[in-house]
Amino acid sequence: MKITILDNTDGSEDEVIVRCSVLDESLISLLNSFKHGKQKRTVYKDDRIFLIDDNDAFYFESVDDRVFVYTASDVYETRSKLYQLENELPQKDFMRANKAVIINLNKIKSLAPAFGGRFEATIENGYKVIISRMYVPVLKERLGL
Repeated sequence: MKITILDNTDGSEDEVIVRCSVLDESLISLLNSFKHGKQKRTVYKDDRIFLIDDNDAFYFESVDDRVFVYTASDVYETRSKLYQLENELPQKDFMRANKAVIINLNKIKSLAPAFGGRFEATIENGYKVIISRMYVPVLKERLGL
């Protein structure tokens, strides 16, 4: 990969030009981070509104048509649906673990095989998430296993 940086002394708007043979997920994620910067997510708890960084989320879980965000210290509710989060979150850091959970790959403490070709991921907060066998190949690819 070749990177060229040119000084923008004429005061015009900053510009990023990408020439690539394949526009893959990692490149799209990188471009989104350039475009949007470090983004905060609006979440709710006890009639209060909070802003949290996506990287602080251990996992997102859907329960009874409500989506919760689990962090090291708290549980918040988000108004986003899991399928929306799946498209918004950086795919290099987050993945669908099963039909009700999106997991932060950076917060996985350990993995263990489970019955029926599934995996059990232990998160840094001690919670255990079952990775369904449909998503195990994705997990292995993302973690380089």
